[in-house]
Amino acid sequence: MRLEHIALNVADPDAMARWYTSHLGMQIVRHIPTPNATYFLADSARMSVIEIYHNPAAPVPDYAAFSPLALHLAFSTSDMEGDIARLVAAGATHVSPIDVTPAGDRLTFLRDPWQIAIQLAQRKTPLLQPAS
Repeated sequence: MRLEHIALNVADPDAMARWYTSHLGMQIVRHIPTPNATYFLADSARMSVIEIYHNPAAPVPDYAAFSPLALHLAFSTSDMEGDIARLVAAGATHVSPIDVTPAGDRLTFLRDPWQIAIQLAQRKTPLLQPAS
């Protein structure tokens, strides 16, 4: 088995898809406009996918009420400070200081304009190596 995607029910998937593609390097790999606006967004390596949609059959969670430690989307970075500044200028909020783990990883949290927590991770050693 292989993880296909993670899904988030959000209030405005159209605006969120624009923001994630413009500022996080995501790519729309599938768009289903009706009956409920749905986007499948892949990362730049096309290895990870998130689904963002608005389905009125379920409530949109209060993402601001979730601790970033309970729910977040993590993105790798090679320029922590530059990416923080760029994302804040685009409407994100920086919500935690940069933390350095015992393994030497640098981590921080932001919130996107819809209050979903985003972690930036600058790993000393990547979590995954390309399959051989």
